[in-house]
Amino acid sequence: MTDNEFDYEDVTVYTLDNADEEMMLKLQTECTFIWANKEGWPLGVIMSYVWAKGCFWVTLTSQRARVPAMRRDDRCAVCVTSKGSKAGKNQTVTYKGRCEILEDDETKAWFYPALAAALNPKDEQWQRNFVGFLDSPRRVIFKITPTQRIGYDGRKMGEATAQWVADHGDQ
Repeated sequence: MTDNEFDYEDVTVYTLDNADEEMMLKLQTECTFIWANKEGWPLGVIMSYVWAKGCFWVTLTSQRARVPAMRRDDRCAVCVTSKGSKAGKNQTVTYKGRCEILEDDETKAWFYPALAAALNPKDEQWQRNFVGFLDSPRRVIFKITPTQRIGYDGRKMGEATAQWVADHGDQ
């Protein structure tokens, strides 16, 4: 790239730093969970999550189509954006991962309160009620372990763009 060019094609140079990524994952509470149905079509839904122990943790009832799909093929993807969180603007990270389906009491005992606290940190009564709602017979927990990531920090691209314009004007 010459001094007068600005490359909007290669955004890989604007990767999300580890510390910013970790902060975004802890401040955000929603992700897009993506899997393939039995015909191979990709599907995605927005889910509340907890980021802990290097994994995404989500919960749903076993009658959801995602559960048999994950039993067939544990490959999935998770996408998180900073939008709507206190993490900052225009950050995103996408992971390929493997999904484990958990139903044990030990996992439920720490995860349900952690999710409730993440979703409504200031209202302990709400948290207790929510944990009670989650503790249902058909509920399972997905533990998604990331295997590959693609991070993007739009703030870096914005800063680079602003610097280019300051150095070169409206050429």
